[in-house]
Amino acid sequence: MSIAFLLTTLVVVATPGTGVVYTLAAALSRGRRASVVAAFGCTLGTVPHMLATVTGVAALLHASATAFQVLKYAGVAYLLYMAWATIRDKEPITVDEPAAPVPTGRVIVRGVLINILNPKLTLFFFAFLPQFVGAGEPHSVPRMLALGGVFMLVTFVVFAAYGILAASVRSHVISRPRVMAWLRRSFAGSFVALGAKLAFTAR
Repeated sequence: MSIAFLLTTLVVVATPGTGVVYTLAAALSRGRRASVVAAFGCTLGTVPHMLATVTGVAALLHASATAFQVLKYAGVAYLLYMAWATIRDKEPITVDEPAAPVPTGRVIVRGVLINILNPKLTLFFFAFLPQFVGAGEPHSVPRMLALGGVFMLVTFVVFAAYGILAASVRSHVISRPRVMAWLRRSFAGSFVALGAKLAFTAR
């Protein structure tokens, strides 16, 4: 495992994107456990992209403008839905007795969908992983799977760290309704901005 791969992975994962925004939103609205669950869901969402790269589906997506556009706009629609759901959630939040906790499965599914519906992630794996596998290497598939596994591990650790840090200041935030309302609007705006960025992204 090269240092270059680890550093590149860390920079890519730590750069704020849809998964980070979702994990932070879960941390501030539901607490530490929800943020770790959200991080796990976002990490699971990278599995199809990694497998697509290894099996060659990414090459088809890269070559087919139609396939790319369909997946891209599905991702845009889902990000807009997340923005709407964030604004719509006006449930009061307490530290000791959270009302109507969101089921773990739903938190995971949302995190998975956020990353599955992002075609740039497949193209990223397609361009990223082969750089660290030698041309003609006899065990290229297992090596790419191993590199993808490391990428997933780093993703989970970094996202969970973001969430845990956010959850540590949760009590100071949620005790101020105006701050919480502002944060909800900020997260919703972030989802809209990320959706707009994805919509205008070319292959």
